[in-house]
Amino acid sequence: MSNDRWDRACLSLDGLSIGDAFGQQFFSPDVAAEATGHRPPTPPWNYTDDTEMALALMETLRDCACVDQDVLAQRFAERFQAEPNRGYGAGARRLLENVALGECWKPLSQQMFGGSGSFGNGAAMRVAPLGAWFADDVELTIEQAALSAEVTHANSEAQVGAIAIALAAGWAWRCKSEPAEDLIPWVISKIDQSEVRRRLEWAAKYPLDTGASTVASQVGCGVQISAQDTVPFCLWMAAAFLNDYSEAMWTAVRVGGDMDTTCAIIGGIIALRVGPTGIPEQWKQNREPLGWNNSLT
Repeated sequence: MSNDRWDRACLSLDGLSIGDAFGQQFFSPDVAAEATGHRPPTPPWNYTDDTEMALALMETLRDCACVDQDVLAQRFAERFQAEPNRGYGAGARRLLENVALGECWKPLSQQMFGGSGSFGNGAAMRVAPLGAWFADDVELTIEQAALSAEVTHANSEAQVGAIAIALAAGWAWRCKSEPAEDLIPWVISKIDQSEVRRRLEWAAKYPLDTGASTVASQVGCGVQISAQDTVPFCLWMAAAFLNDYSEAMWTAVRVGGDMDTTCAIIGGIIALRVGPTGIPEQWKQNREPLGWNNSLT
């Protein structure tokens, strides 16, 4: 295994998990009242299921070097069982409870929501480190992101959303000399026709100096917890703040919506552009320690 591959995936995981933990704090009215300034919430910052599922994905990549769906499903279930109160949605809880009981993940995923599968934003929220891992192979990024999504999200919208975020993460690492304006058009060129793509095309019409709330009012900011109303906003935010991790986080919480998830997605992408020093060291200390062994061995 390449240490470079592991290191950049861990960098994205830091950006994701710190963003997740930061955004989660602002669901408290007292903390939200301070969001107009730049005073970070009082630590510790606890992370959510966004980070738990990203950790499971990282462990699978570390141990299998690819997305082994059966292994990933088991890792998801084990982490859920160990800490079920991390904010998992009702659908995810049911699926993971049943996987933990020995049921096969595939029919469970396909049967969700009356057989349409979930189009929630959960597949996108955890996938940026995978995009970092496969940053040197675009086609493999697309394939592996789709596999990672399918375990819990059988709906094509969720899978396109996960692919879009993974592609953006790889682009942020690989194309550090490219202008931010190129990010969204490039991602659009790689994803299938879908509502996610349609809203991303709409978001791409807004210059990157547009107010973030204006963009959110048109394409969503995760209020519906769907890939369709989360991924386009997050990609626009990642492009608009590609070189400023902390300002991206502050802007996302001021906009509102599904703040832990939007901050996680945006943070996982931007971290790959700004590097470790671009994430405030104090924020890393404020986030609770990650519950995993990040050793390659």
